[in-house]
Amino acid sequence: MMLDLAALLGQGNAPLVGIDISTSSVRLVELAMAGKTELRLERYASEPLPRGAVVDGNIENMDQVVEAVRRVWKKSGTRAKLAALGMPPASVITKKIILPAGMSEDQLEVQVESEASQYIPFALDEVSLDFDVIGPAANSPEDIEVMLAASRREKVDDRVAIAEASGLKATVMDIESYAARAALDRIIAQLPEAGTGKVVALFQIGAQMTHISIMLDGVTIYEREQPFGGNALTQDIVRSYGMAFDEAETRKKAGDLPENYAADLLQPFLESAALEITRAIQFFFTSTPYTRVDQLFLAGGCAQLPGLLELIASRSKIASAVISPFKGMQLGPAVREAQLRLDAPAYLVACGLALRRFG
Repeated sequence: MMLDLAALLGQGNAPLVGIDISTSSVRLVELAMAGKTELRLERYASEPLPRGAVVDGNIENMDQVVEAVRRVWKKSGTRAKLAALGMPPASVITKKIILPAGMSEDQLEVQVESEASQYIPFALDEVSLDFDVIGPAANSPEDIEVMLAASRREKVDDRVAIAEASGLKATVMDIESYAARAALDRIIAQLPEAGTGKVVALFQIGAQMTHISIMLDGVTIYEREQPFGGNALTQDIVRSYGMAFDEAETRKKAGDLPENYAADLLQPFLESAALEITRAIQFFFTSTPYTRVDQLFLAGGCAQLPGLLELIASRSKIASAVISPFKGMQLGPAVREAQLRLDAPAYLVACGLALRRFG
């Protein structure tokens, strides 16, 4: 099946919500234009997912995810029925290919399908395929560079079905890492000299995985995932205090835990997180020609853990900040600014998906 990118993006500026379905929760963001160039955060919301509903990016319990999407839509107060959803990077194969310039859309589709069969390890009729023309090829003016993206159709269909069962229509299917990058690009553009020449590292600490992206002048120069996330701390709380997992997660976020928690559980977890991040940076240096990182951003639910940012900055000796994907946006009347400061780092992917309204 060939997904037509032009058709996907052909909704103009109709209201659209970005919906990020992660291992631990569903997050929703709606953005709007405020004037000609500024964006406004109209509304955002999240809803926790039961354990096991989504595992390694796979939808394991459709009903539970649909229920969470319905609840988050209602909680947010939006009326938008069009949705942009994300696919986990591990379930999408992406490949840059070079094709002759000057082909029609139909000819391009035929060529892309032909090229795709070389890179995809399963039958093309089991695949949802998409492509985006990046522009002229660097070393050959007669050719164009095309980004090919392919995923097992069942994984795309699962997310489309979730949207439909929730009363929404999935009009855009993005890759979560690309959505995060779109949100990050906005933040880099606000750095001095728009971040030109700066090596910027993004660490998204999720429930089970930490996703690392390193950018230079709008290009991703390094990307990988590490099996480390906030669930490790929640499991420690479960073991130490005999709580159920969901209660431990709630009380972790609220900071409502016994006195010895900070010294016995939180501090060792922060040390582990700082070690994971400094090791990842060293690995980046040893496996690429690069020898510096100029700016480090933390994102994800764990980014706001007290003491984490300071520890990482001191260990890595890199300018570090917790990212807010909504920086520089106006805030709609439904948004509480104080709460947003706490919540924002977890909304990088949802924000990037919502930005597709203006793609």
